[in-house]
Amino acid sequence: MIETPSPARFVLVLGGARSGKSGYAQRLAERSGRRLIYCATATIYDDGEMQKRIDRHRAERDDRWRTIEAPLRLGETLGAEAGPSRLVLVDCLTLWLTNVMLGGGDVESASADLAECVQSLRGPVIFVSNEVGSGIVPDNALGRAFRDAQGRLNQAMAGVCDHVVLVAAGLPLRLKPRLEPDLMIGPD
Repeated sequence: MIETPSPARFVLVLGGARSGKSGYAQRLAERSGRRLIYCATATIYDDGEMQKRIDRHRAERDDRWRTIEAPLRLGETLGAEAGPSRLVLVDCLTLWLTNVMLGGGDVESASADLAECVQSLRGPVIFVSNEVGSGIVPDNALGRAFRDAQGRLNQAMAGVCDHVVLVAAGLPLRLKPRLEPDLMIGPD
């Protein structure tokens, strides 16, 4: 069976730290031929290391990109920015969830609201998110709560996105859509 590509309105790009997920998502967006919007969710908490990461990401984008910031009101921002002639790249859901959690927000409600909002957006969006559940179990309650909340957010977003890609070692692995196995069931 030959698979025909399906159009992607919403794409979720997952991966571990330094997996190449942001670079993959950026290249995917740049091939779209649309006006490009980079939606940054990072917040700098007097952290020189985070500032260096942000500076590096900015340097990797050319003048085709317009940058907006949405450390907390992501759904509202996407509602205003996503449109038929534009593509929004959200980098990343993990930092957004961190901001919600550290700000004392209701993580479950915020995650559900974001997943629900996606279906009403008027233009394509690529979401980048960390896959954090494959490592060691965090040694503190906050770390474990975050890991669990991130896993639930990723599942919710995978459910509403047309395409889901896992990037490992710089290589994209398609998770959704996928062909179901054609089971060869015959007589015993």
